[in-house]
Amino acid sequence: MSDMKRIIFLIGLTLVVASSSATEMMHLLSGGYDAKVLTQHEMDSILNTGDEARYKLEFENKQQLFRHSFMADYYVIDTKRNKRLRVSDGPIRDAKLSPNGKYVVYAKADNNLYIYKVDFETEVAITSDTNSEIFNGISDWLYEEEFGVTSLFEVSPDNKMVAFVRLNETGVPNFEWQTFLDGNYPQSHSLRYPKAGEVNAKASVCVYDIYYKSIRTMQLPDLKDGYIPRLRWGRQPQATKAEPQPMADLMVMQMNRDQTEMQVHRVNVKSTLSHPFYQESSKNCYLNFQLFDEWQWLNDGRVVVVSEKGGYVQAYMYSAQGVEQRLLTPEKRDVMRVYGWEPNSQTLYYLAATTPTTRHAYAYSLRKNSSTQITKGEGMHALTFSKDMLQYIDCYQSISTPNRYTLHSKGSSRVLLNNDSVAAAWKASGLQDKEFITIRTERGDVLNAWRVLPVGFDETKRYPVVMMQYSGPSSQRVTDSWRKRFAHYLSAQGYLVVCADGRGTDARGREWRNATYMQLGVKEAEDQISVAMYLRTLPYVDADRIALCGWSYGGYQTLMSMSVQPMIDGKPLWKCGMAIAPVTSWKFYDSAYTERYMRRPQVNDSGYEKADAIKLADQLKGNLLLVHGLADDNVHAQQSWLYIDALVKAGKQFEMQFYPDDNHFLRNGSNYEHLHNRLLLFLQNNL
Repeated sequence: MSDMKRIIFLIGLTLVVASSSATEMMHLLSGGYDAKVLTQHEMDSILNTGDEARYKLEFENKQQLFRHSFMADYYVIDTKRNKRLRVSDGPIRDAKLSPNGKYVVYAKADNNLYIYKVDFETEVAITSDTNSEIFNGISDWLYEEEFGVTSLFEVSPDNKMVAFVRLNETGVPNFEWQTFLDGNYPQSHSLRYPKAGEVNAKASVCVYDIYYKSIRTMQLPDLKDGYIPRLRWGRQPQATKAEPQPMADLMVMQMNRDQTEMQVHRVNVKSTLSHPFYQESSKNCYLNFQLFDEWQWLNDGRVVVVSEKGGYVQAYMYSAQGVEQRLLTPEKRDVMRVYGWEPNSQTLYYLAATTPTTRHAYAYSLRKNSSTQITKGEGMHALTFSKDMLQYIDCYQSISTPNRYTLHSKGSSRVLLNNDSVAAAWKASGLQDKEFITIRTERGDVLNAWRVLPVGFDETKRYPVVMMQYSGPSSQRVTDSWRKRFAHYLSAQGYLVVCADGRGTDARGREWRNATYMQLGVKEAEDQISVAMYLRTLPYVDADRIALCGWSYGGYQTLMSMSVQPMIDGKPLWKCGMAIAPVTSWKFYDSAYTERYMRRPQVNDSGYEKADAIKLADQLKGNLLLVHGLADDNVHAQQSWLYIDALVKAGKQFEMQFYPDDNHFLRNGSNYEHLHNRLLLFLQNNL
């Protein structure tokens, strides 16, 4: 193409993007076809009609900290006294009401815990550490990002104790970055960020006695730099003559640093002594800490334990002494959620992956020793139960059905919200919907995938393809759910869009989930290559015009795949690729995530070497767009800087797009819209 023709082409392209196409993209990217949802508060109000709780908690002036945590001004609403009481004199975080509503426990910016006594309108400090590297009852960055928690404290059922995890970050390396858009000089930021193999925070468990205002440290096995990702009060035992006011046991989860050993301890908070209740270990895979969230404590002392020790995520009945009694869900399918136990009917309600792409809810009857599916409609179901487990709201969605909420009670049901208008608007738009396909790899594995055909698809024509993927361990991108975003916009521009879940992804059992253990990036690349090779065989695919795109782990997988891809007739399998916020070397990512799947570099050096995209940069084939937010606290821009250095040294040309002062999600201002315009322009210039 001559320079003049290229200029004319780019001008025309810019005009197209800036006109109606851009308007439609904005509509898609801004959630123009997103379904309306019922909030948790709305569903709780429907299910718990008549809840006359005297004290309620609300907040305002929210100030985001990291991905989930925030500071805010909190208020207690005392309905009896008709008073709105401010909790503390400034912003606080992770405020929780005690079970009786008379206390609010929270943390301040100094990382200390406090308690507000509602009836007396007074504040008392639980901890008073002056060392900013100590976090009392709240998560540091690592725990929040990789264990999905912001608070690590719980008030006992009898309102007498506050149990909390104490994290000491002393010795954890500091990561620093700068922002540039506010003021004449850069502003510096830092956080303790343990990278793979580096020093971790030290975790311990303490219990605060509200009446005596004293703190005791619980005696747990020393895991050194391991983790305490969860703690929870067990059931409140029944009073006896010998013990008229029994104390609930504290249940504490510990994991070793490699996350291959898990222990749940029952802790006597009076004596501080701990006793193992449940133990699990594995030599060739990681253990899923999140399964502890699904455990259920029954009134008679028994515990429903959720584990994947049998090859799938399943529920087991354990005695109060920690002895396995029965497997409750023998079916070879993963349990995704446990909703609760209804004692009168002796029924366990849970959600399972009926197929890898669908979710259904089931009722397990202990008396009948069998499960019954209680949801209808193929797709994704998510239930919210009332406190007594006698009624629930079913949120159902599928590729063709936006969120539909129905209330179920005593054998009857009624629609709460149907989103029919959203479905009608989507149908009227003329945009293409997703279709499920399966792809068999060269080694015989069957991958679940979806595709979006180009608008106006003609099977006699050949179309360029954009493969979108994430590929990270225990993730899923191929589910029967309602989401209309960038893939559909690309289809309107004449692209065939495909997404496939390879080995290591979720909802297909433990063996499939752990297939990439100790060697991230290798098998995932093999699977994406198999997908691209399959697409080349389709008569309506332009085999010379296939692109690969991914964000975060997907960005990493884009770089890995483009570096090991085969050449076909002198041309790369993928003509171009787009890597957004990619990891480029696992040695530079955080310890908890990386070591969960790779263990430490000190014990898996060969795995880290094979998984290092930087070391493969000289083998990169095809045109590349590299994108990163320069204030990314998760996948640091350092990852891209090091990769760029390797590309330059290898003489590789590439394109780059950076966003100052923006984080991992690129949502500041107009960056999100700009990014997707940039991706489209790159495709039109390179595919």
